[in-house]
Amino acid sequence: MSSASGFNSSDDEGEVDLTPFKTAWLDLQVEGCTEKLGISALPGCRYKDIWRSVTNDLKCMKEEGVKEVFCLCTKGELHKYRVTSLLQDYSTFDVNVHHYPFPDGQTASLPNLIKMLEELKINVLNGKKSLVHCYGGLGRSCLVAACLMMYLDESIKAEEAIKRVRDLQGTPAIQSVKQFNFVNDFRQMLQDYQETDGSEQRSVSR
Repeated sequence: MSSASGFNSSDDEGEVDLTPFKTAWLDLQVEGCTEKLGISALPGCRYKDIWRSVTNDLKCMKEEGVKEVFCLCTKGELHKYRVTSLLQDYSTFDVNVHHYPFPDGQTASLPNLIKMLEELKINVLNGKKSLVHCYGGLGRSCLVAACLMMYLDESIKAEEAIKRVRDLQGTPAIQSVKQFNFVNDFRQMLQDYQETDGSEQRSVSR
């Protein structure tokens, strides 16, 4: 049944791809952390030659034990790729969703990214299987994954973090120049942010 927008969210129209949903699991290689981070494309995506079943994809994620999902797609993208109700669908599979949208090819705002990384840190250190996805699982998701490694371990340099996600997801990982530069600048930006945030907190407490 078609919606007013002309999109069809039914799983039984078209040649639906029911192959297992692919999740790449990144070994964070951090002492005291045995949990890996999942990176994937958009579940249930229906765009051009991609025609997946959101129900099947979420079942696959549940079977892999995913408990927490970090969605980086904007609501406009979810509409464009015909998964308008995805954020609600997660709850039917007992998956807790964190929505931190920012545009394809772009970077997250630093305050939002740090909040996301702190939530991811708590999850992985407490054994909650977490997955990050954007549209293709290459740009935004890999940017977050690379920054998470540096956030968890101060000894990990940007070049190493980028290499690890590219070893996992291929050379297209961290797609745009803007994203590449952001990862390289992340350590300094984080330090500056923490110093500024700390000084602001001290001035408020006086």
